[in-house]
Amino acid sequence: MMREQKSIRHFLLLVALALFVPVLVYAVGAGYSEEIQQLQTKIEQKKGTVAALEKSIEAYKKRISQTQLEAVSLQNQVSILDNRKAQVELDIKLTQNRLDTIDLEIQSLDLEIDSKKNSIERQQEIVAEMLRGIHYNDRKKYIEVAAAYDDFSGFYNQVQQLQTVEQDLGKSARGLQIAKDELGQKRDQSSDRREAYARVKEELDAKQEELGEQQFLKENLLTETRSSERTYQTLLGSLRGQYQQIENEISGIEQDIRKRLEQQNQLQDRGDSNSGELSWPTSGRYITARFRDPDYPYRNIFEHNAIDIRAEHGTPVRAAASGYVARAKRCTSASCYSYVMIIHSAGISTLYGHTSKIVVDQDQFVSRGDIIAYSGGTPGTVGAGPFVTGPHLHFEVRKGGIPVNPLNYLVKDY
Repeated sequence: MMREQKSIRHFLLLVALALFVPVLVYAVGAGYSEEIQQLQTKIEQKKGTVAALEKSIEAYKKRISQTQLEAVSLQNQVSILDNRKAQVELDIKLTQNRLDTIDLEIQSLDLEIDSKKNSIERQQEIVAEMLRGIHYNDRKKYIEVAAAYDDFSGFYNQVQQLQTVEQDLGKSARGLQIAKDELGQKRDQSSDRREAYARVKEELDAKQEELGEQQFLKENLLTETRSSERTYQTLLGSLRGQYQQIENEISGIEQDIRKRLEQQNQLQDRGDSNSGELSWPTSGRYITARFRDPDYPYRNIFEHNAIDIRAEHGTPVRAAASGYVARAKRCTSASCYSYVMIIHSAGISTLYGHTSKIVVDQDQFVSRGDIIAYSGGTPGTVGAGPFVTGPHLHFEVRKGGIPVNPLNYLVKDY
């Protein structure tokens, strides 16, 4: 009889444990809460720094816009470059702070995940003990349990408590499932933040390269003009003439060749550009200058009718859609602008500029994804042309011979 009463008392102890599960769960998490709170405080501080930097960057953008409205002069251009360099330096600080914020968020999520894992493990242990206790008592006949008590009242109370435990067990099981669901959500959040970290880190690396390019622009400008306003105006005239010559060449070739191809129906069977979507010409998709970008460094010479995609020197460049190679301009000097132009169906054409090496020939058909060239754009290298600050691919899309925003045509899968 004493053994039976001891067994039931042991089971009742499990009941008490079940009632205190929330307390135990909190106790497990309490060791993490202070550290998580410290991380949250740091995150808020970083967000404040980010907001302040964003304000400063906007101020520099306004200065640049104001200067661009003034007369084109060497002094104004140097001022624009100085302000843009300062803006990029702040961009780097801003991006670094964003990176630090994400890193802190990841640390906080990792702690929350560990806390929830420990809580779940403790809950699982308690539920397992309760299940073993219920199973043990279920195996006994009520008459055996009743025999352990001196009066019926005591037996009845224990039966009622058994029913309460079974109800609490159901609640604990539901609570355990909720905790597991929350753990899954935290893991998903952590995965998302780690992906965001990788993207922002790539952006930071690009910003640091851009800072070097801004410095190059200013130094190169002062070297070429010898700090002379007259020389600067002469240089502007020369660059505008070069640009217009390239533009006339591209427009003329496209018009003539498209007319011939359409007369011969040679584009009809190569119409994978009819869908309106073009593939990205490079594996990377970080844009350093947008279509008609107001911050484009050569905007005082010509409107930027393309996007510039950051690409290491020698990156494979692929055809954005199937088409006909209308021009494959190879160069032997750095001042010469090397490019490939492809004519597609539906009035679309694409142009790939600053190439370091071209691997297709004029008058041949290519398929979407074929390697047509390798990127260049590094100042002073063959084929870079006069309008470069660093390695990238200049990518144009034209509709009916008129430049259009490539981002409206490139597939949005990234």
